[in-house]
Amino acid sequence: MQASLRLKDPIAPQLVALLRQAIAEMELYPGQSLSEKDIAARFGVSRQPVREAFIKLSEAGLVEIRPSRGTYVMKISMREVANARLVREAIESDMAKTAADLIQPGQLAVLRELIDLQKQAADKLDSRSFIKHDEAFHKAIADVIDSDYAWKIVEAARFQTDRVRMLSLPEASPLPRLIRQHEAILHGLETGNGDAASAATRRHLREILIALPRIAAAHPDLFSDSELPEHCRHLVPVDE
Repeated sequence: MQASLRLKDPIAPQLVALLRQAIAEMELYPGQSLSEKDIAARFGVSRQPVREAFIKLSEAGLVEIRPSRGTYVMKISMREVANARLVREAIESDMAKTAADLIQPGQLAVLRELIDLQKQAADKLDSRSFIKHDEAFHKAIADVIDSDYAWKIVEAARFQTDRVRMLSLPEASPLPRLIRQHEAILHGLETGNGDAASAATRRHLREILIALPRIAAAHPDLFSDSELPEHCRHLVPVDE
């Protein structure tokens, strides 16, 4: 959390955004204790806006406030990750299907460029850069259909999957595999085949179901539960 605060603007919302990003990017680990005093000192603010930020993060399910014991980053829940993935699949697969009928040459060029940037990141084993371009790829498809509301729901669901992605790349989810999946989505869009674009998106977003049990087994201290919910076990794709 190296960013500075804009002291002329409300402090608590800025702290919420910074802490949320730090949790999503695993700078703040699941189960880690958070100190009002330390965070206030780090940013040169009073403890009141930090306390307000903790309350907002608690309401969002990102931290747990334990009276008289402190505040802790919530551990990763396989159930919550699986449910968030389900929401993303439902929305993004429909986005891809709709986008296949609407996408313009310039938008296709943007998607191709993003895949090229993903390949460059993979060659350098730069997972953070890959994730950045991966997010831009999915957002670019959402932009085709101009549905801000749907994307806001996707972004809210992404938090539950982001921490697992930070843990899973590149070991559990090889970057070349993810790139091939993006290329399959792009092929459906390029050919105007909405069903193919939708199916490729569903396959891509189910990739996390392969990685999730492996990551939970490797990092049991970071998870609050250890089994996929029943409703998604039949969705686990065959490992490529």
